[in-house]
Amino acid sequence: MPGVLPDGEPVPTDGSLPPQALAEPDLSRTPLAFYIHVPYCATRCGYCDFNTYTASELGGGASQATYAATAIEEIRLARKVLGGADLPVQTVFFGGGTPTMLPARDLVALLGAVREEFGLAPDAEVTTEANPESVDPAYLAELRAGGFNRISFGMQSAREHVLQILDRRHTPGRPEACVREARAAGFEHVNLDLIYGTPGESDDDWRASLDAAIGAAPDHVSAYSLIVEDGTRLAARVKRGELPMIDDDVHADRYLIAEERLAAAGYSWYEVSNWAASPQGRSRHNLLYWTGANWWGVGPGAHSHVGGTRWWNVKHPSAYSQRIAAGHSPAHAREVLEAEDRRVERILLELRLDSGCDISILQPAGRKAAIGAAGAGLLDPRSLAEGFAVLTLKGRLLADAVVRDLVD
Repeated sequence: MPGVLPDGEPVPTDGSLPPQALAEPDLSRTPLAFYIHVPYCATRCGYCDFNTYTASELGGGASQATYAATAIEEIRLARKVLGGADLPVQTVFFGGGTPTMLPARDLVALLGAVREEFGLAPDAEVTTEANPESVDPAYLAELRAGGFNRISFGMQSAREHVLQILDRRHTPGRPEACVREARAAGFEHVNLDLIYGTPGESDDDWRASLDAAIGAAPDHVSAYSLIVEDGTRLAARVKRGELPMIDDDVHADRYLIAEERLAAAGYSWYEVSNWAASPQGRSRHNLLYWTGANWWGVGPGAHSHVGGTRWWNVKHPSAYSQRIAAGHSPAHAREVLEAEDRRVERILLELRLDSGCDISILQPAGRKAAIGAAGAGLLDPRSLAEGFAVLTLKGRLLADAVVRDLVD
């Protein structure tokens, strides 16, 4: 089940931001993105601790049928809070949950509200996540006609026994068929999400999943290491000894297999867990997160960041809808990031990118650590000589440890 929200400063009922957030010199020049959270799923996957709800978990007062209208009110609130500044939106991302549990017309209406209130950049990237079993050709065509140009399918694995352990509902082969259907509908960019390190998965299972994904020819592949989160059904099964815990060495081996297979097929890493077939195939929305842009998160539990202020909405759809119905901000709490917080976050995020982190923002101890990391084969020496800390393949395997050393 979803976890507990962090504490923070109270947020005014009208959602107004601290004056310094809107007064930042670069606010109007910093890209703005929207994340729209759809908190519904048909069933809860055993590994999932996201802020999502099945019908039996929702309780009353959180109608899926009226969700789009409720979320549109938050988009209108965003316009009031951010004032009249010209802030055309560069990217919009629908995540969840399963956004495609809503009718396509609802997703199109939500996108239309962003367009009406803020405007979309001429080349805006508009993405939705989708479970393979939740779409068909007609649904995809309606999304494409409504302005969506990128779609991300949750594939996870090509092996049925692995999908069963993860409690995924789709059958092997369906995600690959979805890629073909999305292309036929006119989608320019398609991603497949994979997970490695599932208990019971072998190296050959993982190779088969990679090969199936590559064979479908998406222009983007994400591959994430499975994390067994406390409170999930999967964690309970591991604790009871029904499933083995996968150790870090296995995860590292699987990552190396992914890099080998994807690179051989023409995909290049640009973030530790993401590969694209071309620069145009990269997720521009995620790149905005990783490079410190501003974004407004719509929906229960969604997080936002504008001008150094971060806030997060109440988590349950019922509480969210009640706040919106009362004309109040759905924000639960916020924090104003200090300069040091922003510096550390910049290192944490930028180091994960193939462009690396500018070493000018490192403290003397961090620069010394960077030199040591290059000597240990974790950072690229040539890039470091040019002023950027860029992870090597070995460094990607130990990215968290490298970050800890560099933030000192």
